[in-house]
Amino acid sequence: MFSTTPVMAILRGMGAERTLKLAHLAWDLGIESVEVPIQSPRDLEALRAVAAAGRERGFSVGAGTVVTVDHVSQAVDFGAAFAVSPGTDRVIVQACLDAGLPQLPGVATASDIQLAASMGLGWVKAFPASVLGTAWLKAMKGPFPGINFVATGGMDAHNAGDYLGAGAKVVAVGSALEDPLQLELLSRLAAGRFDSLGLQGKDSTNAD
Repeated sequence: MFSTTPVMAILRGMGAERTLKLAHLAWDLGIESVEVPIQSPRDLEALRAVAAAGRERGFSVGAGTVVTVDHVSQAVDFGAAFAVSPGTDRVIVQACLDAGLPQLPGVATASDIQLAASMGLGWVKAFPASVLGTAWLKAMKGPFPGINFVATGGMDAHNAGDYLGAGAKVVAVGSALEDPLQLELLSRLAAGRFDSLGLQGKDSTNAD
């Protein structure tokens, strides 16, 4: 499982100090899972710092934008608890399986989802979710009822409830964490308190 709460945080390209600060903010808000995309040596140092802090607080930290086998090795070496990719690639999935690293592959078609499922994956990243839309999520839940979707791309506190209501298990937010006006909403979302926001998210515990 990639998240025990309905919200995941993505902290991209901020450097170790800023990433660590926002990771603690996310955890304090009740957002238990954090993803740190790794596209540069600076990102890897941020992952190392946040992964160490996450272990101390009992939270999972993943490596994002994992698109090569080298990235898989780096994710493991720098302390990631899981890997996230923008697409579904048999080579990357297998490398993660071989490394014992849970993977969240990106999907945008039924074929992507079927490929992920055929390799034993139960969680996928609907990306870019804001482009795919809530209707797409509802449609995909029909043929793939056992797949857990993490809606990623264009998500914030204002549209998260729509995607959770459409069948997403988790929504992943990024820049929303830097908007003071959204922090209280994110905290309520993380706690599954959709009704108090006037949102229509279903299955507020998001538990299996």
